Amino acid sequence: MTPAIEVRGLRKVFRARERSPGLAGAIRSLVAPRSREIVAVEDLAFSIAPGERVAFLGPNGAGKSTTIKMLSGILHPTAGEARVLGLDPSRERTRLAFRIGTVFGQRTQLWWHLPARDTLDLLAAVYEIPAAEYRERRDRLVESFGVGPLLDRPVRGLSLGERMRCEIVASLLHRPEVLFLDEPTIGLDVEAKAAVRDLVLRASAERGTTLLLTSHDPSDMERVCDRAIVIHQGRLLLDRPVAALREGFLRTKLVTLDTVEAPPAVDLPGVTVSSRDAHRVVLHVDTARTPVESVVAAAMAAGRLRDLTVADPPMEDVVRAIYAAAGNGSGAGGAGE
Repeated sequence: MTPAIEVRGLRKVFRARERSPGLAGAIRSLVAPRSREIVAVEDLAFSIAPGERVAFLGPNGAGKSTTIKMLSGILHPTAGEARVLGLDPSRERTRLAFRIGTVFGQRTQLWWHLPARDTLDLLAAVYEIPAAEYRERRDRLVESFGVGPLLDRPVRGLSLGERMRCEIVASLLHRPEVLFLDEPTIGLDVEAKAAVRDLVLRASAERGTTLLLTSHDPSDMERVCDRAIVIHQGRLLLDRPVAALREGFLRTKLVTLDTVEAPPAVDLPGVTVSSRDAHRVVLHVDTARTPVESVVAAAMAAGRLRDLTVADPPMEDVVRAIYAAAGNGSGAGGAGE
């Protein structure tokens, strides 16, 4: 089977001009400018089969967004080769654009001052979708994503969660075979994140769309993807099924207890205190040793709670643990199962 996405020896280098302080430095920069290389992606290689849902993970500056921009044809690689649906993104960007969709959480493809419906109409023309087919697709997506009441409101008046749902509708309008999602849940509240995840997963399952998802939220990966690729400093660090990653590196939960009295001591295996003040304690829970339910039960038995939250550790912590394991030679790095 031909991969939907294939990357071999991919490299991207940016050049940044060096500036010296003061007037003399400014003059020197004009007369004899100097620059330095910034390597964003280095010798990256992986392949993704049609229909796979893959999380593309790493800390800030790891090279995730740069890679996606190369795969979508926005950036040209310095070296190496990338193929998406058999096409070279940097040379065949127009042909590829008709077959892929992109959602950038920090950028919008919707016209800011116009209703989302106007952008959908424009995209239908750009992608040359016949009028009857466009209306049928639009109406089905609008119903599935529950954005009917939002279509005639200016985009600037939508909440972030509402806008992201409209963004995904716009990206799916031309039935892309590959969908790139770059931080689609950034800045969303818990309920909006869950809605976006469910909708993306359903859209992929119904049409067999290949997904490549970047996120700083481990829950995005766990609930949407079957496989995780982790990069660090532009290099491949780990490529494994999400289930294997969960067993090795996603066993920690953060439990925050807001209490009426002083926070209780929760003395259970694998539970450590991250921070504590007069009426709040944050606990790190190793779920392989003690389930979260046992921690919650012990806390409720020990005192009165105002509030309780359970969250995943930051993705940076997860990647740090993976990196440490790889450095210790424990088999975390490299292509996995």
